[in-house]
Amino acid sequence: MAARAPAVVLRRGRDRRLRSGHLWVYEGEVEEVVGTPAPGQVVEVRSWRQEFLGRGLYSPQSAIRVRLLTDRDEPVDEAFFERRLREALRLRQRVVSGTTAYRLVYGEGDLLPGLVVDRYNDLLVMQTLTVGADVRKELLADLLTGLTGAKAVYLRNDPHSRELEGLPRHQGFLRGEADLRQEVQEGPARFLVDVQRGQKTGWFCDQRENRLSVAGLAAGGEALEVFCYTGGFGVHAALAGAKSVLGVEISEEAVELAQENARRNGVQDRCTYRVGNAFDELRALYRAGRQFDWVVLDPPAFARRKDAVPRALAGYRDVNLWALKLLRPGGFLVTCSCSYHVDEAALWSVVLDAAQDAGRRLRLVEQRSQARDHPALAAMPETRYLKCFVLQVVG
Repeated sequence: MAARAPAVVLRRGRDRRLRSGHLWVYEGEVEEVVGTPAPGQVVEVRSWRQEFLGRGLYSPQSAIRVRLLTDRDEPVDEAFFERRLREALRLRQRVVSGTTAYRLVYGEGDLLPGLVVDRYNDLLVMQTLTVGADVRKELLADLLTGLTGAKAVYLRNDPHSRELEGLPRHQGFLRGEADLRQEVQEGPARFLVDVQRGQKTGWFCDQRENRLSVAGLAAGGEALEVFCYTGGFGVHAALAGAKSVLGVEISEEAVELAQENARRNGVQDRCTYRVGNAFDELRALYRAGRQFDWVVLDPPAFARRKDAVPRALAGYRDVNLWALKLLRPGGFLVTCSCSYHVDEAALWSVVLDAAQDAGRRLRLVEQRSQARDHPALAAMPETRYLKCFVLQVVG
């Protein structure tokens, strides 16, 4: 008699979310684990009535016990992962242009939970953030190099989230070797990306379309880029005709890269960067009587957990208040949040409160989100995290 396949059986009534297209099974939704699946092993997911719901990757140490790969009764083998990677590559060929830096695989958004891959020229930077992805990293690296022709794969497996899966933090080449500092093209600009020491995998590909879209609003004016990292928004603004750009960033190493990026684009005479705390620097600029025509706020995630939301909202309100005070009438504010737990309605409310306190009337010019190489799965709001409002001070 054939051995019964390992399976996770859900509690009564806990299958609705999966049937709608969500991919996560939480620990508290599990009624029974059939068999003894190993970490990262493929398991069947069944309803309390023993109905087949799909197959996914088992994570015994994670609060997310299973991440669904498919709702079909199909084998999850090498051919399966090759098909998924081909689908991800085809989408990027349709939606990405004018850049040599983009997200090739976006986890759940590409139905490949736990896997993130960014491409910088012929270097792939890979993160296997779950045990299911991690135990397959060799296979995935082989498939990725074969499909893309990339020369090297570098692992940036240093996020804290790996520890929640019982995985160590690690960095290093998995395939080939390449320069860990890559010059990439983004529209008319060139940027130096440090894939070993930079944030995320070295660059914020999710803001690419926003950087390109809003740069022209700074033409002829004085620009301020707060939380500027390595100068992405500001360099684009200078190339689009901004008279001056001031960037503020707390990391000295990032500021050095921002200065180098300004030099690479021939705008170093109009771009100035300073190391400092954004909250303190905004107040100091206001006290000094400075005013700007274009301000970008692109802070790190203020709320990485749900219980951090109240404090995060206070932080967003504060930076938006001082940014609005620094804007001239007719000036533009580009304000962003990458905190998933702070939704668009909450961010909008905070910005309106800040505008009222600053005595500024605003109009919404555009509402944006993450770039198209970060596709959001419709049934998973967790995959849509980046909010971006483009606003103008009226009167």
